[in-house]
Amino acid sequence: MTTTRLSARAAIASVTDPGTFAELPAPHRESPTDGPLAWSGYDASRARAAERTGEQESVVTGTALIGGREAVLISFEFGFLGGSLGQRTGDRLEAAYTHAREQRLPLVSLIATGGSRMQEGMLALTQLQRVARQSVLTRAAGLPQLAVLRDPTTGGGWATLGAGADVVLALPGAQVGFAGSRVRPADADPAAYSAEGQYAAGHVDAVVPAAHLPGTLARWLRVLAAPRSGEPVEPPAALADVRPPATGWDAVRQAREPGRPRAEAYLDAYFELRLHLSGDRAGGTDPGMLCGLGLREGRAVAYAAQCGTATRPAGYRTAARVVRLADRLGIPVLTLVDTPGAANDAAAEHAGAGPAIADAFAALAAATVPVTTLLIGEGGSGGALALAAPGNTWVTPDSYFSVIAPELAAAILKRPPSAAPTTADQLRIRPQDLVSLGVARGIVGPAPA
Repeated sequence: MTTTRLSARAAIASVTDPGTFAELPAPHRESPTDGPLAWSGYDASRARAAERTGEQESVVTGTALIGGREAVLISFEFGFLGGSLGQRTGDRLEAAYTHAREQRLPLVSLIATGGSRMQEGMLALTQLQRVARQSVLTRAAGLPQLAVLRDPTTGGGWATLGAGADVVLALPGAQVGFAGSRVRPADADPAAYSAEGQYAAGHVDAVVPAAHLPGTLARWLRVLAAPRSGEPVEPPAALADVRPPATGWDAVRQAREPGRPRAEAYLDAYFELRLHLSGDRAGGTDPGMLCGLGLREGRAVAYAAQCGTATRPAGYRTAARVVRLADRLGIPVLTLVDTPGAANDAAAEHAGAGPAIADAFAALAAATVPVTTLLIGEGGSGGALALAAPGNTWVTPDSYFSVIAPELAAAILKRPPSAAPTTADQLRIRPQDLVSLGVARGIVGPAPA
């Protein structure tokens, strides 16, 4: 599958509202003949690239409306020396980031680059440090950065503007990877260097067809521009109309009921719009953890929701990533807890289950934005508690929270399996027990008819 390589300006036109793009002035830089390395023929190569593309450098920068919302745009011109980064490229990128901070605007990068410019040697490579610094300053200013990975996105462009963005979208079939096609091992799996491969590995949030890209970016900017609440969001209403359980074992059975409502149903009922963020940026994804940002009564809310499965390390790292993003952007967080516990197989241990759970605990503990938690099913030990907001956790009538599963507690205590129900009562795991113990603030009921 291939992706059409649009020019920088065509890429801008493909995602912005017609007639709204205004180019930023290019910073002036004096350059010696054939550049800083006196690379023979470099000036002639730049002149040919300019004549062929109509551009003076490998990026075009400016402001435009996307779905009626203003953003700073950076668009790479691959036809200009392979969209490579040189000193003048760095000047333009720095100016674009600075403008975004000064005007309090989100930054959208449309990337198509082969990496750093060889004809400028190490001075070209150090532009990556400039870009990284600008990204850090923009992040510290609480402004979002979105990246669209076009074909190709390789080298330092991927390792800074691309992978360093808050939201990473990719076009289908785009070549995406740190190693370009001419420098990777001859026997390398090409799928690993594709948009789809990077999505599967947790490095890209979504692969978006070109026709859907304008709408997707517009929705992201709509959510990111929405008002924020300084107060904790309200917990969702319970979706199952059941009474609190009479016994601890009844609580376990209700929470394990296969047909009870799960996270996706709660999220659909709670948000009028939600956008998914995928992957832990460390090589993993967990389909049992739904994360993203959405709109609730017109206000932005971030979410991390367990889906009733044993949560894998990638799930905890993804949740921690989203909580930290929300904290930087001043967006309140909703977490939904529903897991029998953290995955405990050998693969989970190899993937860092302990450090990943610790990271989730730390992200919630450090959050300066309010976090609201609703326990919607099973609350299995620390694997569930890692997503629970201290002091602001609510429970549904068909849920339970336990230091350990009753069956395992009975086994540890050397009791027969038949003692699991009695052990469940001793553990005081019912929703009403959690409230009386001070673990939960209250039991939520169904929404009023």
